[in-house]
Amino acid sequence: MIKLYGTSKSRSARCLWALEELGVKYEHVPVEVAQAKSPEHLKRNPNGHIPVLEDDGLTLFESMAINLYLAEKYGKTPIWPAGADQHGKVYQWSFWGMTEIEPRLMAVLINRMFLPPDQRDEKAATQALEALKAPLKVLDDTVSRHDYLLGNDFTIADLNVAGVMSFATLAKVDFSAVPKAQTWLNKCLGREANQRVRGLK
Repeated sequence: MIKLYGTSKSRSARCLWALEELGVKYEHVPVEVAQAKSPEHLKRNPNGHIPVLEDDGLTLFESMAINLYLAEKYGKTPIWPAGADQHGKVYQWSFWGMTEIEPRLMAVLINRMFLPPDQRDEKAATQALEALKAPLKVLDDTVSRHDYLLGNDFTIADLNVAGVMSFATLAKVDFSAVPKAQTWLNKCLGREANQRVRGLK
């Protein structure tokens, strides 16, 4: 059986969401962020991070790699769309979420929540929020043309980007200039599979 090591309070949530969305049987092994550098877990991921997936002798780390693997192996159209051109779009948006959105959201959270107050840099948080405006406009323009990133169907690309952007609420990102992006995000995060994940450890 598939095993997913991690906690829903981390990037592991996007992998748990994918597993729920795909409807595959799996075992969730709760591992807190602080436990990721334990000797036992370092055997699974020598980088000392979560999540980690085990499936039929394969061990994978990196949440986006896990989700793309799961969608390709277990997904059917439309969550894993047909054709190399559509797969290219899935990769594009998934990597876009990791390069254009996540570093800026993390900069906000680190400097407003995670670091001790005397180590926080409010200027860095403000700059990160300013830098988010351009990619959010790209997203807003895209979902203004159709319901989801690749068209009218929810795919793993939407799940991956929405999984990254789930941190936006915590970061108190202002979506007033990009209402279509906010509508899209709320629609994705409101899916039943994601709601089930939020109740996990």
